[in-house]
Amino acid sequence: MTNPITFSTLKVAILALPGCLTSAVFGLDEMLQLANKFMQDKVKESQNLQRFDVEQLAITEIGTDQNYGLVIIPPSIDTQFYLSDNPELQAWLKRQHGQGAIICSACAGAFILAAAGLLDHRRATTHWGLVDEFKHQHPRVKLDIDKIMVNDGDIITAAGMMSWVDLGLELVAQFCHVSIMRQLGKHLVIDTGSREQRYYQQFLPKRDHGDLPILNIQNRLQTDYGQPISVVGLAQEACMGERTLLRRFVKATGLKPNEYLQKLRIQKACDLLESTPLSFDVIAHSVGYEDVSACRKAFTRITGLSPSAFKKRFI
Repeated sequence: MTNPITFSTLKVAILALPGCLTSAVFGLDEMLQLANKFMQDKVKESQNLQRFDVEQLAITEIGTDQNYGLVIIPPSIDTQFYLSDNPELQAWLKRQHGQGAIICSACAGAFILAAAGLLDHRRATTHWGLVDEFKHQHPRVKLDIDKIMVNDGDIITAAGMMSWVDLGLELVAQFCHVSIMRQLGKHLVIDTGSREQRYYQQFLPKRDHGDLPILNIQNRLQTDYGQPISVVGLAQEACMGERTLLRRFVKATGLKPNEYLQKLRIQKACDLLESTPLSFDVIAHSVGYEDVSACRKAFTRITGLSPSAFKKRFI
């Protein structure tokens, strides 16, 4: 005899904040509602499952006394509100977290969690294009920018604009069952395999630092990245000592010159893989590597994919 499926209820608040990506708000709502449907249809003996009781919550409604088990901050299309100070929202999030809610964010939503103090000394991620601003505003957060998602138990952060999809799948797997998550992925035609944000990152170095000699070096690297370049040679061209160059370059860009050059070369290799039929051997030499195997190793380390896997994913 088959025992009936029993459900417990998880109250979910999806915050419809000013400037948020509304497709993510409705998409997450509908994804969780679909998970409810698949759970209802699932027949297993002695199966206890959680149903999502979803509410879209506007900023004017956060003062209510309702407690939630799960709070989700969607990504934004206009980050002005997300990057501004919102004491009432921050206090509400801290209260919800203090009462046991799991708090989630996607993309710029991590700024709101960090401003509330919920990410201090904890691992988190956000959109790769927001890294510099995030580090400047919230230096106590252990930012792991390679990850599409960091699930730290009571705090879950996701990275890019569309990472709300990954977040939704993660929540279904965590609160329902991994089989429900896979069924949902098949129904929505979504890849449920693991991904990393570094697959999609582009190297966009800082150029607004105001150090003109370093900017001139950056311009030189941008055009001559395929040529042999040394720190000693760069220092001589900039009429400064090697130590001074290293100190000023790191201060301006956040990277050592050799690290900068390697990232620039690998970005150029990515561009060529996507836009030309050239072999990786030819590309490696064209971006400045004499040793193709060294280029392949650097490519895999920086992008998280082998050149062949990168080409298969993006071409």
